[in-house]
Amino acid sequence: MTLQGNIVDIHNKRIYKGEITFINGKIAAIVEKEHDVNHYILPGFVDAHIHIESSMLVPSEFARIAVKHGTVATISDPHEIANVLGVAGVEFMIENGKQVPLKFNFGAPSCVPATNFESAGATIDSEAIKTLLENPDIKYLAEMMNYPGVIFDDEEVLKKIAWAKQYNKPVDGHAPGVIGDDISKYINAGISTDHECFTYDEALEKLQKGMKILIREGSAAKNFEALIDLLPEHFENMMFCSDDKHPDDLILGHINQLCARAVAKGIDVFKVLQVACVNPVKHYNLNVGVLHEGDDADFIVVEDLIDFKTLQTYINGKLVFDNGESLIESISFKNLNNFNCDTKVVSDFKFESTAKEIRVIEALEGQLVTNELIEKATIENGNLVSNIENDILKITVVNRYQNQKPAIAFIKNFGLKEGAIASSVGHDSHNIIAVGVSDAAICKAVNLIIENKGGICALSNSKEKIISLPVAGIMSDKDAETIGHQYAKLDKMAKSLGCALNAPYMTLSFMALLVIPALKLSDKGVFNGKDFKFVPLEL
Repeated sequence: MTLQGNIVDIHNKRIYKGEITFINGKIAAIVEKEHDVNHYILPGFVDAHIHIESSMLVPSEFARIAVKHGTVATISDPHEIANVLGVAGVEFMIENGKQVPLKFNFGAPSCVPATNFESAGATIDSEAIKTLLENPDIKYLAEMMNYPGVIFDDEEVLKKIAWAKQYNKPVDGHAPGVIGDDISKYINAGISTDHECFTYDEALEKLQKGMKILIREGSAAKNFEALIDLLPEHFENMMFCSDDKHPDDLILGHINQLCARAVAKGIDVFKVLQVACVNPVKHYNLNVGVLHEGDDADFIVVEDLIDFKTLQTYINGKLVFDNGESLIESISFKNLNNFNCDTKVVSDFKFESTAKEIRVIEALEGQLVTNELIEKATIENGNLVSNIENDILKITVVNRYQNQKPAIAFIKNFGLKEGAIASSVGHDSHNIIAVGVSDAAICKAVNLIIENKGGICALSNSKEKIISLPVAGIMSDKDAETIGHQYAKLDKMAKSLGCALNAPYMTLSFMALLVIPALKLSDKGVFNGKDFKFVPLEL
């Protein structure tokens, strides 16, 4: 088969009129040839770090929507489902992904559970990591979130890194705000990337010390503007990623959006495309073509090099997206889950106290990091309660793997004026997390999640809405368009309750992520992510 267009040769930094011939899934020839075709042919986009689970879609359904935006491959960390189901969850993701053409490249989740300060559904120790890394379907050791374990020479952590080195597979990093001697030791342990930089100076130091830096722009964490000015000089050592992408956002765009934004800033298009299409393939040694003769026929046809609107996507020479229609078929699969807790009563969310002041989590727009605030306590009948007027709302994390008393804290910037929102997508252990204006509303929202064995929900004084997530309590068994539209409606409802956050549910899901400072909440209590220890709610 042959295809004509303006060939974008990233390696040689040139664009020319040409023709591609591809046979049996491989590029047989690329030649210069005059024609009247105006569109552009370039390598497909690669998301250099994503948790497919955060799209609330199984891999096969993620693929159907991602190819619409020119994505041909992902570097996928399955630690979300691994925290629920262990190795069986990783195997589910691999096998489901194999049923469709998109090239998922899964890693061995390095931190299951993410810490010992929370309750997860499974554990993956160094011996299980060894077994996973032996599998050719596992391409790398996924993000080493336990950076204190690396810095302080935790034996189990170092064993996991050693196995990755033995099997010659890259080790991904996760070290938000870590600089100086600490980051030097982290890098020297063999960790090669970081997607958690949220300042220019932090990313620059890590680049100068030999790390590959990923510019992340997801549904909650948005670091593009902070880091993009590094790209012109450091493009050979940078990549684009989304990390976590909710379904409504995925319907609108993917890595193509970051390319358009970078080009709009006047950055050289070849540098941008090297970051988006080539660097991940080289770093992870992927079986993904980059538009060279002999490569797999993985490429896209775009309308222009400004908006990067995708007209066609080819993977292994197969047309998988054409003029607005995904050609990947939906497949059937068996749902797996792990949900073992009983419904709660309102008194479970009571926190008896006489404190004058309390610690409060400050959620930040577009960030996974939080601040710690000290605020005046609001007490009614001996119970710490939400202060709606000052936007200090009660938040809870409920263990979904066994019956335990809910953990309680308080949070600012969710802005709810009535009702509650809740989710069983609670990174990384995926316990139930909820925030609301009253104990009764919180209890009702939590029970809605429990009764559905997973989901995200919102409720007001008069109505309730839930999206069920029956696959591990974190993914739907529906298609992207269905979930994307349902999610958009739920997001709108949460905002109608008073929430001003751009992505309420994505932000909520990270309030239990203890490896991101400063203050978070696990099912075991309030946690200081800087000092890596529990702290009392009351002062």
